[in-house]
Amino acid sequence: MKHATEQALFLNLVMVTKGDQVLVENRVKKDWPGLTFPGGHVEPNEPFYDAAVREIQEETGLLVRDLRLVGLCQYPDLTAAGVKFRRVIYFYRTDNFKGELKSSREGDVFWLDQSELKQHRLAGSLADFLQVFERPELSEVVYLDEDSAALFR
Repeated sequence: MKHATEQALFLNLVMVTKGDQVLVENRVKKDWPGLTFPGGHVEPNEPFYDAAVREIQEETGLLVRDLRLVGLCQYPDLTAAGVKFRRVIYFYRTDNFKGELKSSREGDVFWLDQSELKQHRLAGSLADFLQVFERPELSEVVYLDEDSAALFR
């Protein structure tokens, strides 16, 4: 049986906590506005963990350590040219960080009580993603297409 290959884009999202607070970014980009966790693209040949550390430092000024992989999200997407690919987002958590918090061009970053997070405008599918971040029995959220509801596993 021959298996087809598939193009994929890898990203990461990191929940950084400090006691009862969580680090959020108020994204200004039109494609994902609202509060989210910092993160971003994995560069070609870059280890996923290293990409998460790099993205957090670029977007927040903080150096994070001891990231724990807590789950992932995947969904089909299209390039501007209409080529299908799979978008995969790795979810990490940590409470180990150092440095001075600094906002970036991605948006303002600040600490927010985790209990207040859902009272704000959240970016994209962050409300779904939070279930994987917060519930250890879940490891994945999947969207089969742009119209489907989230499947949790």
